[in-house]
Amino acid sequence: MATDSWALAVDEQEAAVKSMSSLQIKEEKVKADTNGVIKTSTTAEKTEEEEKEDRAAQSLLNKLIRSNLVDNTNQVEVLQRDPTSPLYSVKSFEELRLKPQLLQGVYAMGFNRPSKIQENALPMMLAEPPQNLIAQSQSGTGKTAAFVLAMLSRVEPSDRHPQCLCLSPTYELALQTGKVIEQMGKFHPELKLAYAVRGNKLDRGQKISEQIVIGTPGTVLDWCSKLKFIDPKKIKVFVLDEADVMIATQGHQDQSIRIQRMLPRNCQMLLFSATFEDSVWKFAQKVVPDPNIIKLKREEETLDTIKQYYVVCNNREEKFQALCNLYGAITIAQAMIFCHTRKTAGWLAAELSKEGHQVALLSGEMMVEQRAAVIERFREGKEKVLVTTNVCARGIDVEQVSVVINFDLPVDKDGNPDNETYLHRIGRTGRFGKRGLAVNMVDSKHSMNILNRIQEHFNKKIERLDTDDLDEIEKIAN
Repeated sequence: MATDSWALAVDEQEAAVKSMSSLQIKEEKVKADTNGVIKTSTTAEKTEEEEKEDRAAQSLLNKLIRSNLVDNTNQVEVLQRDPTSPLYSVKSFEELRLKPQLLQGVYAMGFNRPSKIQENALPMMLAEPPQNLIAQSQSGTGKTAAFVLAMLSRVEPSDRHPQCLCLSPTYELALQTGKVIEQMGKFHPELKLAYAVRGNKLDRGQKISEQIVIGTPGTVLDWCSKLKFIDPKKIKVFVLDEADVMIATQGHQDQSIRIQRMLPRNCQMLLFSATFEDSVWKFAQKVVPDPNIIKLKREEETLDTIKQYYVVCNNREEKFQALCNLYGAITIAQAMIFCHTRKTAGWLAAELSKEGHQVALLSGEMMVEQRAAVIERFREGKEKVLVTTNVCARGIDVEQVSVVINFDLPVDKDGNPDNETYLHRIGRTGRFGKRGLAVNMVDSKHSMNILNRIQEHFNKKIERLDTDDLDEIEKIAN
């Protein structure tokens, strides 16, 4: 499979989180940015608001567990700033006419040919004169390597001052991007990288000589304005990564806009986001003037290979019994079971373990590295069932999952159907055109109403299933 050649060493990525030695941060190192995400919680139950997926933690988790690029089937839609200009795409890195040291760095990382996002984005990012870009790119599609290549291509190594500035929403994500810069630029030893993160203390009045600065918005803003470590008027490329994560963090949106306003008019602006909600669009348009736009076309066929059913129960115990009947009747490769709260997930995992099932539990109070280890065990087949909350609903690819069970239907904080989460949850099965099975547990009039609204949204009928009828289950499974 072509994607195998894209592998970045996972142990190197983990080392980027666990080791700070390359940052030369002094003894008072912080464990995370002020808005960082690596933390544990001892409370047994959280409010719905706190239970929501932490986007920054999820993004970091994906980077830790991913050993190769996702084989994405989404089609890319390109909206050019100048529609009359010819649309270029590339099928090889040689076509980009990169400096030999950069081409060597690309190949040393295991990249053989550009990914879908890179095919279209790189010619725009490397064009002369420089062009601005807003790009939608999901985790694992190679976008970090793309904008790192753009930054490294614009740098003049002999100029000993910051020329490229990259904003990341958290300390840990900044380290991940920095690792890619170090790997891709290793044949350019004169190129240096500085981390503008809390804990990296510099003496007042000092000017930074590194050509590339990566950091979090608050610290970068301080370095540009109050401390004047960076002259923003000399920045050639401004990258704003993980914009959807960025604007979900208090204060980052305003800080990013303030930084952008200090930059010269001819500075190239590149913004990346996994999602393009209205709030992300409004933000993107404020910080990226006159852009080219690359979007993923929505994949309509996602549900076509997945058989969807619902089971009517009266309470949690009946749901558990229905789950056991279902599980006992189907020869499953692996299953994922989604719950609304950590408390329910913990209870369910314990009950399944008592029944003799190999169960893994994944929830938000775990540290990111712990979550990555759980997913790795599940991927290796050491556990057959993964019980989780929404923390695992997005972006995690385990090909052998054949059944997804919504023990609780996904709802937003107002109790309305969360259609996007439903799609992400059941999308764990039916991967790459294979058949999959999704079963929804309904235990009240309210949850039946939620299910009906989900059916209406996707215009797809969900059939009722009687879990006491083992013949029916076996027929469905086959």
